[in-house]
Amino acid sequence: MKSKICLAFERCKKEGRAALITYTVAGDNSKKNSLEILKTLSKHADILEFGFPHNTPIADGGQIQESSHRALKNGIKLKDVFQIVKKFKKFKSDKPLILMGYYNLVFQCGENNFLINCQKSGVDGLIIVDLPWPENKSFAKKCKKKSINFIQLLSPTTSKDRMKKIIMDSHDMIYYISMLSTTGGKLKVSPKKILQNYNKIKRINPKKNLVIGFGITNKTISSLKSANGLVIGSMLCKTITNSLRMRQNPVTKLDKVVYNLKNKIL
Repeated sequence: MKSKICLAFERCKKEGRAALITYTVAGDNSKKNSLEILKTLSKHADILEFGFPHNTPIADGGQIQESSHRALKNGIKLKDVFQIVKKFKKFKSDKPLILMGYYNLVFQCGENNFLINCQKSGVDGLIIVDLPWPENKSFAKKCKKKSINFIQLLSPTTSKDRMKKIIMDSHDMIYYISMLSTTGGKLKVSPKKILQNYNKIKRINPKKNLVIGFGITNKTISSLKSANGLVIGSMLCKTITNSLRMRQNPVTKLDKVVYNLKNKIL
């Protein structure tokens, strides 16, 4: 049986476009709003990434850190994240949702217990930023047994030999980090160069769904739309921050932003 992630990519390929993948932080700016944001994003996004907040998010830039800080200040716990996911899945069960975060939360919960909670709440995939290959092989196998996609990460510095092995062990989606930076940084390389690197990876196994993340904005998304999927995160977190500062509804603002992003890749 094909996963919801796999089916989402198949639908996008039939429509001749990249999958739009959004990232927001669980609990930002409140538990209730976080759920409403997921519901709103699901109208336009093909896959949703949902970050469990962390007090030292090493891979995240300022915008996502600010989102995480708000969520933690509001008292968000891991059990709350699973509850939000469960409620969202009751609203839209066919929309793939990927949890993204750091291994210490998995470790504190216990791998098996964490995966049971993922399965019960309806999580479709996991990105564990600080659990690289091959250290993640055992956990990735556990994920597969629970029908949860473990998303492997590749970067511009990944050697070709290592890349082949990671791709061989990957599930239904691979995440290509476009540049050596934290999330939300300005592109240090041109979209043309990113796509050159991307296409080299695709040639290793063209059947694998490979998405691009880091540094993608409304200004760069059109230049990268030939990819299988594009991840937008920091821009959305910034939209929430700006909405709150201007005392506007972040849900309404995000609806417009993601609608416009979707149109840029059609």
